[in-house]
Amino acid sequence: MSSSLMKDFLRTTGGTAVIDGGLATELERKGADLNDPLWSAKCLLSSPHLIREVHLDYLENGADIIITASYQATIQGFKAKGLSDKESEDLIRKSVEIAREARDVYYERCAACSSGIDADGRIFKKRPILVAGSVGSYGAYLADGSEYSGDYGDAITLKCLKDFHRRRVQILADSGADLLAFETVPNKLEAKAYSELLKEEDISIPAWFCFNSKDGINVVSGDSLEECISIAESCSKVVAVGINCTPPRFIHDLIVSVKQVTTKPIVIYPNSGETYDGIQKQWVKNTGVTDEDFVSYVNNWIESGASLVGGCCRTTPATIKGIYTTLSVSRSVNLAEDSEASDQKILQENVR
Repeated sequence: MSSSLMKDFLRTTGGTAVIDGGLATELERKGADLNDPLWSAKCLLSSPHLIREVHLDYLENGADIIITASYQATIQGFKAKGLSDKESEDLIRKSVEIAREARDVYYERCAACSSGIDADGRIFKKRPILVAGSVGSYGAYLADGSEYSGDYGDAITLKCLKDFHRRRVQILADSGADLLAFETVPNKLEAKAYSELLKEEDISIPAWFCFNSKDGINVVSGDSLEECISIAESCSKVVAVGINCTPPRFIHDLIVSVKQVTTKPIVIYPNSGETYDGIQKQWVKNTGVTDEDFVSYVNNWIESGASLVGGCCRTTPATIKGIYTTLSVSRSVNLAEDSEASDQKILQENVR
């Protein structure tokens, strides 16, 4: 495992990188019915072509990192649908295969577009692209909203969580993903389980940990954000830490808190700020921010210390295009400065 993967990657992208946006919303927009405990992972069974289309939409709007459709893909969840262990494991592998296929198709389209941008404004710029294997929390598997409370009850121990996640983490790590994305981590116990798993199984690819918050201070369980980040900071296999699926208005202060505890690159991909009605199983209209308002935060997040920025629930390819456009100027300047510094170094070495 290359512990320097993320820093090396950011060096090639000009110091910042763009993560993709919401998956489920886009799948539904394309006609998928996700009213199911498997949520977006249902499409691994029913319509994998739609997942590939969404990955391509994000790449063509500037994403440098695409996250697999495995957030709610668990062996336990698939077996509850009547699948065998092998069938369940194959579907988890398939989530990585689909993302890698999308990247390959995207590179083919880049080669066919000499201008780097087409008449519809889609971006076809050949660049390093990472595939992040998504690992959702135990609460995501339960599909009862506990991923947003972190309350699993006293019966769920550290050992239970490690046993639950172990095989899925192994499969994703061995399926060709570039890194693992532990997302929407709701409590300190699960962060510790992930950290210990990475070490115990000697997982061969790096990872990031992203927590969620509903008050802008702590993670959703009420556990200290700083203590949670410290767990990630102390794990050598974790190469970035941050926040996801949290309203944009909280992100600045959370970045400040994260920065006090970590030396690793900071990852930020908030949701749209909309409220989810768990009883009606739908998003409450007019409770979030527009794409324009979301994107207006981006420079502030970068100035505060974030290096990787994208979107989570209810953000769209248009959101990601806005982030890409916002970051393009600073990235170009940083790349030019790096190139000049490299030229100066070569010149000095030649003089010597």
